[in-house]
Amino acid sequence: QVQLVESGGSLVQAGGSLRLSCAASGLPFTTYTMGWFRQAPGKEREFVAAITNSGGSTYYADSVKGRFTISRDNAKNTVYLQMNSLRPEDTAVYSCAAKWGQTRVVLTGLYAYWGQGTQVTVSA
Repeated sequence: QVQLVESGGSLVQAGGSLRLSCAASGLPFTTYTMGWFRQAPGKEREFVAAITNSGGSTYYADSVKGRFTISRDNAKNTVYLQMNSLRPEDTAVYSCAAKWGQTRVVLTGLYAYWGQGTQVTVSA
């Protein structure tokens, strides 16, 4: 049974930082591209960042480029999202997801497995 479990969400002031983690089990982690997505109240889920299976390539939404960093530790089956210079508009539920293949990483529908999400709230 595949499980993706996120942690690290919290309430933080604008300008602050958080590090999200996503621990994976039940799948060959080193063969999957991992992504982070977020969904704010009343909005559709949107792509945030992705990292290919070896960690050789990373991708970011324009809205987070330069502020967020995705990384992975294949020995620990874990993917991370370091979030700096947080803004109120970053408030959302953040979910990690896993997909086969290294292309079209921004497409929500191509991710086969999803975590439950962790709440990030940024106060002004």
